[in-house]
Amino acid sequence: MPAAKPHGDGQPVFGQALSMTWAALHDAAGVVCTLAGMPPEVRKPEVRNFPAIMRDTGGWRYDLAKQGVDDLASIMEPGLTALLAVSARGVSPVPAAQALWQEFVTTRAALLTLIPPLGIKRRA
Repeated sequence: MPAAKPHGDGQPVFGQALSMTWAALHDAAGVVCTLAGMPPEVRKPEVRNFPAIMRDTGGWRYDLAKQGVDDLASIMEPGLTALLAVSARGVSPVPAAQALWQEFVTTRAALLTLIPPLGIKRRA
């Protein structure tokens, strides 16, 4: 699938939407990590580069990655909203934040399995 041309209307083009959502998810996960009372995560290269790898790989792997990232965002958004609401009421969000963090890490690990093994040709 070729890269989309800029729309000129401010809409993300092919590959950029995944990168933006991935970055936003990790920003949200950082807040969840803090609310869980855990130290910040050090991101490995495959985590940082996941959107670019998927964009370069293309095909069914990109499609599954995009869907999975969108699904993860639909879990994280209301989860983080609930954690912030609980915290604002003076109730400890730690147990719920730890559960949401574990869900994030597990789902992200599943997404990272979409990275092709060495030797599989990526799109140019």
